[in-house]
Amino acid sequence: MERIYVGKTKDVYKLDNGNVMLKFKDDCTGKDGVFDPGENTVGLTIDGIGRANLETSIYYFEMLKKAGIKTHYVSADLENATMEVLPGKVFGHGLEVICRLVATGSFIRRYGEYIEDGTVLDGGYVECTFKNDEKGDPLVTAEGLAALGVMSEEMFKSMKEQTLKITKIVADDLKSIGLDLWDIKFEFGYNNDEVILIDEIASGNMRVYRDGKIVDPVELTKLILNR
Repeated sequence: MERIYVGKTKDVYKLDNGNVMLKFKDDCTGKDGVFDPGENTVGLTIDGIGRANLETSIYYFEMLKKAGIKTHYVSADLENATMEVLPGKVFGHGLEVICRLVATGSFIRRYGEYIEDGTVLDGGYVECTFKNDEKGDPLVTAEGLAALGVMSEEMFKSMKEQTLKITKIVADDLKSIGLDLWDIKFEFGYNNDEVILIDEIASGNMRVYRDGKIVDPVELTKLILNR
């Protein structure tokens, strides 16, 4: 297979049938050995996190399918930690979409003079960052995306609506087992001009708390799948 992209937590390969294969790795974003889904660099390696992220992704992609939400998910191979997906073009050079239900992490680092860590953000707050390590994954607004020719305002509206809907599905599922979702990170792309969720819905891309303490990604996967 032809490898077409090397990412922080996954490598991407082109398949003969026109689809794409994602190979999950055991690397996590963080800083100084501490897991943080809001960081833009690999900060640590957790044994088994690649498979954990894949298992969580399968679980939620199947849930979204039942809810009538289209994604790029086709199938998965847990043994080899791979997932086959539909081809989807990324926006720009890569765009990350964060939905925040509680103010924490980089949100507090930016806006801490206006809001306290742990403050609930009613209805959820959606923000976008370009994937650019050298520039620290800069924030970009809907108007900025349109002005740069990255995404039309209609595409952004669709992406935001999907983000809030998907976040609620995940948050409600976690709440049913006593867990609180604080924030979650997605990637979207377009397939035949339709905005769809791509990449993953992984334990390593969400910040989840239980009884006031953050749950590490591998433990989170166990709690999600072994209920």
